[in-house]
Amino acid sequence: MLDFQLAHARARDAVHYPLDSGALVRELGGGIVLKSAARDRAEYLRRPDLGRQLSDESRALVEAHRGEYEVAFVIADGLSALAVHRHAPGLIAAVRETSQAPVTVVEQGRVAIGDEIGSILGASLVVVLIGERPGLSSPDSLGVYLTWGPRQGKTDAERNCISNIRAEGLSVGAAVELLRLLMKESRERRLSGVNLKPGQTFLS
Repeated sequence: MLDFQLAHARARDAVHYPLDSGALVRELGGGIVLKSAARDRAEYLRRPDLGRQLSDESRALVEAHRGEYEVAFVIADGLSALAVHRHAPGLIAAVRETSQAPVTVVEQGRVAIGDEIGSILGASLVVVLIGERPGLSSPDSLGVYLTWGPRQGKTDAERNCISNIRAEGLSVGAAVELLRLLMKESRERRLSGVNLKPGQTFLS
């Protein structure tokens, strides 16, 4: 019972653990700090829809960096900022590209907010790194979602997911290899989601 209570407390704390966006940007060597339309953590947890869209001020910030990019990397706290702080910087450093948009760090963000950001930036591909819902034994699990042709209204079936990135799950090194493969094949096929399965032969 004590083990269960400890695990439950760690999972609950992970959900409310604040994202230090300033420290994260410094560790990344630069980036743009954004906020979703959720005004605070309580509203974010009650209203998932608000976490999928940018605030008006943040939308204007993204529009100022509009261009034509191969890829945009988006980091969102999701339901575990702890996971983001532990694993996102190392993963981003390993897959950083010269043709990428500025990295964006989103407070109170859900996966789909990457579609809006990628679309505004003019990116062909968006990769969202986000803290996953904590389990009783995994308060620091990171997820990565890849979407080709980002735009608002994309469904989960149009994304590829790499999940359970943490020391006791999928290592950052293994996640980097899989992400690189997904990005390569997504660009070649110009798609993502259920029709993109890395390592398989594709039919036109």
